[in-house]
Amino acid sequence: MPNRVYLDWNATTPLRPEARAAMVAAFDLVGNPSSVHAEGREARRLVEDARAVLATAVGALPRNVVFTSAGTEANALALSPGLRGPSGGPVERLLVSAVEHASVLAGGRVPGAAIGLIRVTRSGVVDLEHLKAQLRDGPPALVSIMAANNETGALQPVAEAARFVHEAGGLLHIDAIQALGKIPFDIKAIGADVASFSAHKIGGPKGIGALVVTEGIAGLEPVLRGGGQELNRRAGTENVAGIAGLGAAAKAALQALPEDAERMATLRSHLENGIRGVAGATIFSEDVERLPTTVLFTAPGLKAETAVIGFDLEGIAVSSGSACSSGKVQPSHVLSAMGFDPAVAQGAVRLSLGWSSELEDINRALEAWRKLGNTLLKG
Repeated sequence: MPNRVYLDWNATTPLRPEARAAMVAAFDLVGNPSSVHAEGREARRLVEDARAVLATAVGALPRNVVFTSAGTEANALALSPGLRGPSGGPVERLLVSAVEHASVLAGGRVPGAAIGLIRVTRSGVVDLEHLKAQLRDGPPALVSIMAANNETGALQPVAEAARFVHEAGGLLHIDAIQALGKIPFDIKAIGADVASFSAHKIGGPKGIGALVVTEGIAGLEPVLRGGGQELNRRAGTENVAGIAGLGAAAKAALQALPEDAERMATLRSHLENGIRGVAGATIFSEDVERLPTTVLFTAPGLKAETAVIGFDLEGIAVSSGSACSSGKVQPSHVLSAMGFDPAVAQGAVRLSLGWSSELEDINRALEAWRKLGNTLLKG
């Protein structure tokens, strides 16, 4: 749409040119990647090339990359009750941080009675002391902590958590969907056992994701059973075009990461300085390390739904939190877990940047916010 500014990148991103080109080429292939003839082998080559690219991007082996329909399915696949490491028995319970995405809070296939919550601080960071207490108080656990929060942008201490989890005989799953392409991520360096990813958060197409496991992890029970694709870990004919788009987007995102991260951090700083100057606005999680792309803020008396509509009428696309919760009139569960009053949580607005965001976009958003602040919050 002409003359609009898109600042809702944490919800989804525009398609990168590299991903579009890869998908167009894949659409011309006729073969099923499970077929042994030349057409099938050509399709298989695209799938395996993308698998190798993603594996390299996150520090894994290609054989340990499982393509899924989305990040939500990757999370559901990861949360398997029988998951086990190379030297231990299966995990018997699930611990998740209170600020996780809804697909993790749902617990996958773990019974509700076996799921526990890990507290977070006022800044939205996992309380490691509470995690350690939870680990001591029961059998080996699968712990799920996101690398970066989709609403506040707060980075979580996943490497430290991995050490505590492993000392207690458990396994760590990381929802890295918001982290890939925005900050460096290496599954082995962090010490995670399983990690989830999604293409449309890095400039790839919607409807394709991946679960990556480390070597020696077993007990991953398929959500979908059938033809035995993905080494019997996810049945169904592979989405060749989507997978090709994911691989191309991952390669482009990782190549541009150092430059993009620095540029977006500068843009974010300019955006935050302008937001603070209107109507006593405050920014959530500003005292901890965050993604360089994310700003979640509020102001006294602000109603998020009204603000989002106001921004939209000014030609600026923003959100009031997770896109997966859009349309639901309820406080952010993330801010509630951080200890904020529901009235405050209902007034949170999120602006998120991406690889094509420019200074002009930020200035237009600030101009819109100054106008909204002087009208919505008048008096």
